[in-house]
Amino acid sequence: MKQSIASLQAPALAGVVRERTTKGAIAQIQNCLYAGANMIDLHLPLLEESSVEELKKIVDASKLPILALNYKKTSPEGDFNEEDRVASLLRAVEAGVAGVDFQGYTLDPPSRQGFFGKDEYSFTKNSPKEVVTDQRIIAKQCDLIGQVHERGAEVLLSCHPGIYMTAQQVVDLALFLEKRKPDVIKIVTRAEDELQMVESLKAMLLLKKEVKTPVTYHAAGKAGTLSRLINPVLGGHIAFCVERFGEESNIDQVDLRTAETIIRNLEKYR
Repeated sequence: MKQSIASLQAPALAGVVRERTTKGAIAQIQNCLYAGANMIDLHLPLLEESSVEELKKIVDASKLPILALNYKKTSPEGDFNEEDRVASLLRAVEAGVAGVDFQGYTLDPPSRQGFFGKDEYSFTKNSPKEVVTDQRIIAKQCDLIGQVHERGAEVLLSCHPGIYMTAQQVVDLALFLEKRKPDVIKIVTRAEDELQMVESLKAMLLLKKEVKTPVTYHAAGKAGTLSRLINPVLGGHIAFCVERFGEESNIDQVDLRTAETIIRNLEKYR
């Protein structure tokens, strides 16, 4: 039985796999393993075949625990609606992945683009994306998380607000998400200058101190790259990395070999 994602020794290095075929995914997982990955971040929408049978081939071939995610609205077969998107994640659970990534907008697609609730929390300022405060939707998300747990898998609850947040706002958001009882929390804000980047480092220190659930947090944006390397050393649970860059890659992510070298060496000075 593969190790659970929440129990991986932090910081875990996740090899991001964005492949179109089952064979390609299996091969890339092997590349990630030899490049130092501790887990796999498998992007479902790019797979030409994502049936339970095909996903099981990928799961069975991997020595590393797999986190499955579906961030996109479209696949090679056409458009996903929200019901289809969630169903694709549940198929991955049936296939045996260690966990799935439920985004903050799950079951509430409009919140993917901005905030539509009452501005009554510190983290609801400036129209953050993927933030849901409607208790009816949250109850449905909790039920969905419970279904995944009953099937023996974990849930990473992710939120990409798309804006800059102060350290306290990030902590408040994490504590709010923690009430849904995910196994891991992931938050990505933005840093457009060095002061905002420094604030993201402060946020990671506070998250480690105040949030019981494992948290992975970094800042995107032109000044956020350093937080992808430093925050894992400060207590972040996962660093998401690429084994090699391709046309489907997130260019802002760090390559696995660089991350493995820098993070492991920085840890020696803690």
